[in-house]
Amino acid sequence: MSTTIEQKLASLGITLPTPTPPLANYVPVVRTGNLLFVSGQVSIDGAGTITTGKLGGGLSIEAGQAAARLCAINILAQVKASVGDLEKVVRVVKLVAFVNSVPDFTDQPKVVNGCSDLLVEILGDKGRHARSAVGIAALPFNAAVEVEAVVEVA
Repeated sequence: MSTTIEQKLASLGITLPTPTPPLANYVPVVRTGNLLFVSGQVSIDGAGTITTGKLGGGLSIEAGQAAARLCAINILAQVKASVGDLEKVVRVVKLVAFVNSVPDFTDQPKVVNGCSDLLVEILGDKGRHARSAVGIAALPFNAAVEVEAVVEVA
């Protein structure tokens, strides 16, 4: 008997939050064919607390990885809200991650592994994806990390 995605989430102590509604003029997910384009998800937890700050400017790589992990959880919450069942995920195709960082910080890939590692842990090979990890001067609400995703669904 195989473990479902929901069982994997539960075993990790993860409860998907109710997705955050858009705070500007956009929609959280656009579906075209079998692809979901998930708008950027910031490092916000289920209680509404945003992990803020700059990597290399007081925020550690480990704290950044935890923030990126929150982004993965929020991506999954948006996918579930869009299609109703995470078992419909065929593959995470692409992530584009933005890391709020000081100019000389160059470990964005290590930070974004917090998101990538969780997706692979939960989804297995379906969670392996192409990715960009970009340092940026500022993010909305001073969020530490923001990640957008392209996800193929059945």
